[in-house]
Amino acid sequence: MECIIDINADLGEGFPFDSQIMPLISSCSIASGGHFGDENSMRKTIQLAKKYGVKVGAHPSFPDTENFGRTMMEIDEDALLQSLIEQMQIFCKICDRERVNVNHVKPHGALYNLASVDKKISELILQSVLTVSPNSMIYLPGNSLFFALAKEKVKTKGEAFIDRRYTDEGFLVSRSHPDALIEKPEECFGQLIEIVTTKKVTTLSGKKIDLHAETFCIHGDHSNSLTILNYLHQHLPHFNITIA
Repeated sequence: MECIIDINADLGEGFPFDSQIMPLISSCSIASGGHFGDENSMRKTIQLAKKYGVKVGAHPSFPDTENFGRTMMEIDEDALLQSLIEQMQIFCKICDRERVNVNHVKPHGALYNLASVDKKISELILQSVLTVSPNSMIYLPGNSLFFALAKEKVKTKGEAFIDRRYTDEGFLVSRSHPDALIEKPEECFGQLIEIVTTKKVTTLSGKKIDLHAETFCIHGDHSNSLTILNYLHQHLPHFNITIA
């Protein structure tokens, strides 16, 4: 029996592979100005996605271009809410001009990780989505507090990562750890197959834990992203799995 999956990538972040990655994925999350990007980069990436029929989503972040949104930021909650609303409003305005549907919203970096465990931040992100794009779904960790809160209010898709290791608690291994990233295509493929077929993932310590996922992310800034994606396209059909 054929299994159809969604492979997504974080794009529009200034890395050189977007035009090569886009034909190999089915949805993308586009940097919306918080950690990277401006109206011009958003428009170009949205147009590229439109060319290949790839679903698009906003990728808002802490307003912290200096650290690429990957470190926790001390910021007033009202200021953060306003920033997220503004990031998504700009993105949605461009999508409207390009006649492209906003499929989803996916928080970026440290904000994504914090929302997994912080109820206030989760509620704040939900408020921003409901304010700007209430018909869009949210991509978020399927085993998180964020998912438990969001599924009652908006459409959701649990997300897992093809190219990142997991802790025994179900979180992403910190990028500061030397083994946080999965470099080899066959290992990324193995992790994807395990999650899709068993709904579990093997953690960095070797433990198998439950992991709910309906969309699977590869990072656009991963040095091996193209090699990994081409490997997936070559080998997934042997398991009757299609990216669509």
